[in-house]
Amino acid sequence: MKQEAVLMAKLAYITESDCIREMLGYFEEEVYAKAVDLLKNAPRIGASGCGHSGIMCQHFAHLMCCIERPARFISPAEAVHGAAGFLQAGDVMVLASRGGKTGELIPILDICKKKNISVIVITENMESPLAQGADVVIKQYVNRETDKYNCQGTTSSTSLAVIFHVLQTALIEETAFQNEQFALVHPGGAVGERLNEK
Repeated sequence: MKQEAVLMAKLAYITESDCIREMLGYFEEEVYAKAVDLLKNAPRIGASGCGHSGIMCQHFAHLMCCIERPARFISPAEAVHGAAGFLQAGDVMVLASRGGKTGELIPILDICKKKNISVIVITENMESPLAQGADVVIKQYVNRETDKYNCQGTTSSTSLAVIFHVLQTALIEETAFQNEQFALVHPGGAVGERLNEK
């Protein structure tokens, strides 16, 4: 590799680890408590986002299923073509948009409000349309992306993943989720073998 590439590769570790450490300063207990309470009591959970945010929302839906909170990723394109019917009154939709203005998500927000579905928005922009329409807004923090142009969704996707990890971690405590439950739904792989050792 070019020396510049090696330097930037090493700097990526520092950039992302700095972001995670600095994120703790934006942790608002009351906000997370409201989000966790909504997720805890929701019969179903939806998650939607575009690009890297959408990929992280797929990860979030899987995290929820792993602790027996029924969830699915709803593609923004499919949501406005009937997939939003998965959610009913009393359910929760999580919308992730760093800028809070993602055009594909605005119609989903409108659907949720009309169907009495609670909305959790994760964004940097607390004054954005999505933030203004949400029931709970979790502040996302990103110091910078790892590439020299500060454009690729690297640190921002890590930041979003950490927020989702924090929510799952709290939910495990709030719901008294037991490892024996995880063993039942995760018999596969090395983790499944360890969990189900006799």
